[in-house]
Amino acid sequence: MEHWDLRTLELEPHQPQVLQSAIGEGRAIALTLPAGEQLQDHEVHERAYLVVVDGEVDVQAGAGSTTAAAGSLFVFDPKERHEVRATADARLLLVLAPWPGDGHPGARS
Repeated sequence: MEHWDLRTLELEPHQPQVLQSAIGEGRAIALTLPAGEQLQDHEVHERAYLVVVDGEVDVQAGAGSTTAAAGSLFVFDPKERHEVRATADARLLLVLAPWPGDGHPGARS
């Protein structure tokens, strides 16, 4: 068993920390996003699960936009474009599954 306290994990802005990664299964990444900063409009090859551990974010996907605080979970389909902006310093957990997804440069043929 592996375990992390996501609320006290030492994280630096702009330095996501891969907590766990297993080929064919998933990848868990912890990151901090200072107030006013964003994960610009992007997409990933995997299904993405985004958990707001602390702080507050605005999340935009397609025509929808939601403000969310700690305890919120977002699920994005593979290749679904989305943007995350911190309205207050935010601590996030991103889980990508399966890892790597179809079309990812690291995926096996």
